[in-house]
Amino acid sequence: MTAWRAAQRRKVRKAATALPETLANNETRAKETRAKETRAKGTWAKGTWAKKTLAKTRGGEANVQRILDAALAVFATEGFAGARIDAIAARAGLSKPNLLYYFRTKQELYLAALRRTLDTWLVPLARIEADSDPRAALTDYVTEKLEYARDYPEASRLFAIEVMRGAPVLKDVLSGELKVLVDRKVTLLRRWMAQGRLARRDPHHLIFMIWATTQHYADFSTQVEAITERTLHHPGFFAAARQSILDAVLGPEPG
Repeated sequence: MTAWRAAQRRKVRKAATALPETLANNETRAKETRAKETRAKGTWAKGTWAKKTLAKTRGGEANVQRILDAALAVFATEGFAGARIDAIAARAGLSKPNLLYYFRTKQELYLAALRRTLDTWLVPLARIEADSDPRAALTDYVTEKLEYARDYPEASRLFAIEVMRGAPVLKDVLSGELKVLVDRKVTLLRRWMAQGRLARRDPHHLIFMIWATTQHYADFSTQVEAITERTLHHPGFFAAARQSILDAVLGPEPG
């Protein structure tokens, strides 16, 4: 019994000696976890993903944007499996260790690139509120989505690739945050339709139609150009595409 007690006292002394180091290690791990969660999560309510998650210095913000731009280009061309961190770092004009300071894994970087696209798409959708004019709000949303398809086609293609793969990285986001946002807008659209402020149709399919028609000009731009010999960069073609989509989305003026 005496030997047992002596052994117990030695364990207590050892634990007490190690406690400060243990607490320090735990705090370090906690900080790392919080930083990782911050980088991995975005917010649609407060603007772009980058504003929520970037380093606090101007140089850090610029580096993260360069990294995300480079990642988008590489992932859209090579896919997740084929993309290499070295290639992304080189395209961003940074060293690999510098890139890994901001994004510690390829999957974390891939998620960030996808989330930035979602943020850009869904901030305009989130801005549609009960006090909005229904037709003006949907017109603005369609216009912004089509402008994004014109200006950032690689982002749309990367998102399409992810979804066609079964959304292994984004599935939780799609069934969680995205679903919550869309459910809110579906409820609002139903209310406007019941009030006679919009033509009646299924609100889910109305939103899907906006996504499908606007993103088509990015995801299938090669086909569009082959058939029409024009792209959304032609002002007249952009205007015609926008008006055709709006005619389908809005329908006739309620009367």
